[in-house]
Amino acid sequence: MTCSPAWRSSHQVHVSAMLPTNVPLSHLGPSALLLLQLLLPPTSAFFPNIWSLLAAPSSITHQDLTEEAALNVTLQLFLEQPPSSRLPLRLKDFLGRTLLADDLFAAYFGPGSPSRRFRAALGEVSRANAAQDFLPTSKNDPDQHFDAERLGQGRTRLVGALREAVVAARALDYTLARQRLGAALHALQDFYSHSNWVEMGNKQPHPHLLWPRQELGNLAQVGDHTCSDCDKLSCPGNLLGSTLLTSGYFGTHPSKPPGKCSHGGHFDRSCSQPPRGGINKDSTSPGFSPHHMLHLQAAKLALLASIEAFSLLRSRLGDRGFSRLLDITPASSLSFVLDTTGSMGEEINAAKIQARHIVEQRRDSPMEPTHYVLVPFHDPGFGPVFTTSDPDSFWQQLNEIHALGGGDEPEMCLSALELALLHTPPLSDIFVFTDASPKDAFLTNRVESLTRERRCRVTFLVTEDPSGGQGRARREVLSSLRFEPYEVVARASGGEVIFTKDQHIQDVAAIVGDSMADLVTLPLEPPVVESGRPLVFRVDGLLQKVTVQIHGEVSSFWIRNPEGVFQGQEEGQGPLGHTRCFGQFWMVTMNDPLQTGTWEIQVTAKGNPRVRVQAQTSLDFLFHFGVPMEDGPHPGLYPLTHPVAGLQTQLLVEVTGLGSRGNPGDPLPHFSHVVFRGVPEGAELDRVPLEPKGPRERGLLAASLPPTLLSAAGPFSLELIGQDGGGRNLHRAALQSCAVVPVLLEWPPGEPGPGHQGPAQPPHRQLLWPSGSRS
Repeated sequence: MTCSPAWRSSHQVHVSAMLPTNVPLSHLGPSALLLLQLLLPPTSAFFPNIWSLLAAPSSITHQDLTEEAALNVTLQLFLEQPPSSRLPLRLKDFLGRTLLADDLFAAYFGPGSPSRRFRAALGEVSRANAAQDFLPTSKNDPDQHFDAERLGQGRTRLVGALREAVVAARALDYTLARQRLGAALHALQDFYSHSNWVEMGNKQPHPHLLWPRQELGNLAQVGDHTCSDCDKLSCPGNLLGSTLLTSGYFGTHPSKPPGKCSHGGHFDRSCSQPPRGGINKDSTSPGFSPHHMLHLQAAKLALLASIEAFSLLRSRLGDRGFSRLLDITPASSLSFVLDTTGSMGEEINAAKIQARHIVEQRRDSPMEPTHYVLVPFHDPGFGPVFTTSDPDSFWQQLNEIHALGGGDEPEMCLSALELALLHTPPLSDIFVFTDASPKDAFLTNRVESLTRERRCRVTFLVTEDPSGGQGRARREVLSSLRFEPYEVVARASGGEVIFTKDQHIQDVAAIVGDSMADLVTLPLEPPVVESGRPLVFRVDGLLQKVTVQIHGEVSSFWIRNPEGVFQGQEEGQGPLGHTRCFGQFWMVTMNDPLQTGTWEIQVTAKGNPRVRVQAQTSLDFLFHFGVPMEDGPHPGLYPLTHPVAGLQTQLLVEVTGLGSRGNPGDPLPHFSHVVFRGVPEGAELDRVPLEPKGPRERGLLAASLPPTLLSAAGPFSLELIGQDGGGRNLHRAALQSCAVVPVLLEWPPGEPGPGHQGPAQPPHRQLLWPSGSRS
């Protein structure tokens, strides 16, 4: 609905029914339709996001409808495809209850299974849906909102967007597929709010709206009068009662002919021209929606139609393709970037061993990777990209790679990494194996920005002495700072650069398997090692499998738990955990269950040692930013991946894994503040309170970015602080850092954006850094 792109992403659903994937709602029997109606949630309105809801607090937004429909069809998929190692789900266990995405994943994949990727993919669809009300190329286009009696044209655009989503998904371009799906769903949902389909007494979605070869029905023509004059906010009787299908005119383009209905509401300039009033059902507010009293019926039909659209996509793509589109998996992808020059034999063997171990260990389990990416590089070439969802094909391709030729430094590493980022699903890990510095360091800013955009963590495993000691042959004397581009990219992505030697690479490469388990990185205070000062980190009852990694010329270290128990650097099993050392890389795997409270690490070393503490947990968070928009057809919050200098910006947080509790029956954990820290020094820049949006179990939080942060020059990190259900402190840090960008550019539909390679994209906004690299 042309409301305001609702950010109220509840990721919850009152289960309405399970629909056959290849049958339109109009073809279902009366008993199935009756069941759908009986189980539909008590929805109430369509607006875009939290800013829209300030005007009509009880309204249902585009995002609500999109997510509820997606969860219905996902649950249907789970019911029809029972898990291989668990009892099948039963429909009766979900009837009459509100289901969160986390609960759905726990029921199907097992307790604690993370739903972050699914929720992030669904968020892409929902935000693309909401953006239709804000983009200059779409917000006033009647064809994209079923306005101005452009019903046939609107159906053509709707079906075309769905077709584009299918084509993009089959081409494995899931980002584009989600954008087009969001645009299609927005138009589909708008039909029920902007037309008189509900007022005509229809109790089911339009049977032909998604089927282009079918007639839409009895459409009003140019000379047909459809509305009478209404000089009040609420206009329940202004339609002339004909059986003709019509929709309201909005604004001045196109102009409203005599006798035609307006959209209506505060932002519609056409509704002041007779006949006054309007017929939209976008919200529960009479000030925005003259037919607000029919919002409930419109929302029900829009939800049913959205379920039909998702089911249609599932039938077109198949279960595997549909699952990839929405990332319906708790598992990460496996992406390798491999240097294939002659000196890389040990590193390539290590990658093969780890890949084989992951494939065999996770085969046929919920954590089996759903996507594999392999990008080789050398000098002067890189690529091609190999992608597959078949582990055996990936293993075969990897097994055919051998170290051949070359051997001098540098190499085309960042070019290969850029290819991997473009083909790897968001929220994934990418592992780079090399013994050379980058020849294409000029790509550093672009690759750094791309890691933030894709939210992928990049880990470099480098078998080379960064100080310039033993190593490959070189054409020239190279700077000891030649690996700095790797450090920049790793820091921006939340990854790291690990320098090791050939004899240790197979042991160090074991972190590949460990890193694919949806780890969180625990904040350290201070964030970097300072001489004589211990590092402090906090352990809560929702963490498990904690590991401490120390990298550098370490002479000694110790770890102390909250009860004062110490463990030094001696290898083997100690009182707190098991210690292993591989050259300059130390790893301590802590014993479970871990003592909750404040822990300390003291490190004595030459140079600048690095310490990282990671743990497995389902309690994490997603975030994006938004700018309030008040000049469009509806007020709302335009979603952005980065804040923009000079614009009032909101931080929007979605906590995942809120069902996690230290003990059954404990209250839900909650976060109360967000801390902004400078990167890499870790100094606190500011902290602001988080405001809950909606019921606490939804985990939706918002905060206004302080003006001082919006004027900051460097990158910053996010850290949430709060309490678990038992009142103990909670800390979670975002994996990737953020940065304020100075420019927000827009370009017209069908035109590729700056630096874009590939087919033309739909209308889009892009954030540009001063250097011109993508963000």
